[in-house]
Amino acid sequence: MDSDHDRSSAGGGKDAWPQALNRPAEAQDTPEAIPQKPPAPVADAPATGLGIAGLSFPFQVVAALALSLIGLLACTQVAMVFLHVAPSNTLTKQHGKTIDSWIYPEFEQNWKLFAPNPLQQNIAVHVRADVVGADGRRTTRWMNLTHEDSEAIRGNLFPSHVDQNELRRGWDFYINSHDSENRPNGLRGDLSERYVRRIAMLRLSERDYGGTIERIQLRSATSSIAPPPWSNEKISTRPVYRVLPWWTVNPDDLPARDADQNRDAAHGVDGPDRDAARVEANQ
Repeated sequence: MDSDHDRSSAGGGKDAWPQALNRPAEAQDTPEAIPQKPPAPVADAPATGLGIAGLSFPFQVVAALALSLIGLLACTQVAMVFLHVAPSNTLTKQHGKTIDSWIYPEFEQNWKLFAPNPLQQNIAVHVRADVVGADGRRTTRWMNLTHEDSEAIRGNLFPSHVDQNELRRGWDFYINSHDSENRPNGLRGDLSERYVRRIAMLRLSERDYGGTIERIQLRSATSSIAPPPWSNEKISTRPVYRVLPWWTVNPDDLPARDADQNRDAAHGVDGPDRDAARVEANQ
């Protein structure tokens, strides 16, 4: 009771405590009523997005020189490639050696300004053989070597490099080294003939024709690819044949196994005597 009286007397005869509780929140939390701490200093944020400008001066110089050198090399490369693939002009005639030394530093780079026309023809290589056996001489039917390679490639996730390129590149080698009359037009003509003969004999040796192959003949069948249905272009798809002359087979055209057998047969050696002769020859 005395404490309540004292509080009433200190407030001028009135109870001041309920008034303090009934004050609005703004009046209770004024800065004068609640002391505030000073804000903590904010560390400087790292500089971002400045690029070369954010580097020190020596590094700025190095970076500028490096960018200038890269830009100069890129412009030189573009200019050299353009002059290399461009038609003959004054610059290419005057500086042709410099351009070639830049484009062909060590290995050939067959770059072209525009992609060549896609192949619009199918070329198949055929072979037939003249076989001499116990029933006399006979000529086999044409065998499509290209079709066999295509069948080995189709559906194969990892096709053989031989199936893809051996026959095709060999035939291109022959065509490019011979004229339309099948006459060699350079020193590589004889080499291409022997290469094609060996490919053909390698394929023929996988079959048993019941005799000895004495001659072979090759031909190519070139047929144009039919245009798409929406095209109005008229193209004949009938094959055009290029028939090569008959070639007499010699031991160099045969695979190693067949060549050894023919050589032994020519010397009258067969069976165990043939094997003994080979061992003696190797010794």
